[in-house]
Amino acid sequence: MKTFFQLKRFAKKNIIPIIRPKSAKMLRNFCRVKKPKKILEIGTAIGYSTSIMLDAFKQTFVVTIEKDEKMAEIAKQTFKDRNLEEKVKLIESDAFVALNKLQNEKFDFIFLDGPKGQYFKYLPLLKGMLNINGFLLADDVLFHGYVKKEGDPGHKHRTIVASLRAFINDLSSDSNFETKLFEYEDGLLLCQRVK
Repeated sequence: MKTFFQLKRFAKKNIIPIIRPKSAKMLRNFCRVKKPKKILEIGTAIGYSTSIMLDAFKQTFVVTIEKDEKMAEIAKQTFKDRNLEEKVKLIESDAFVALNKLQNEKFDFIFLDGPKGQYFKYLPLLKGMLNINGFLLADDVLFHGYVKKEGDPGHKHRTIVASLRAFINDLSSDSNFETKLFEYEDGLLLCQRVK
């Protein structure tokens, strides 16, 4: 799969969640403008968002983490088809395990699009991995609108919603970060580490 159209069609046919159109446009524009030299991505899936970032700024290098073995194999093929193999390091692992191993590395940009219930758990590790003036962009932080709704989201979603609320509140109240919530699609949280 070489083109973005082919990747989107494959994702739709196989019911694989990928970044939504407006969010993808923001991600692309962000990488074009900010030109991050080193990116960390949590949640590779088929390599769609990785490809967007590398297409937007060709001089960057992406370290991307994917736990699902089948997804990782598809992503490897995507990177091969798009001639991106030298610009990507794919780590096949549970994200929390991988992040602990990457603690000595620093990144200009972190794109967080893994399991939503784990965002808050990852946060202390991610903060330490982000360069001063670096950015963190978290996708799907409103979780189908449940995060902003009043009251109990129900047993099925309670843990994920509580984790995402804690994640947003932590970054919003941390003086080391400037944070903005974009409420279109399923919500994006953009944070810059200012000190």
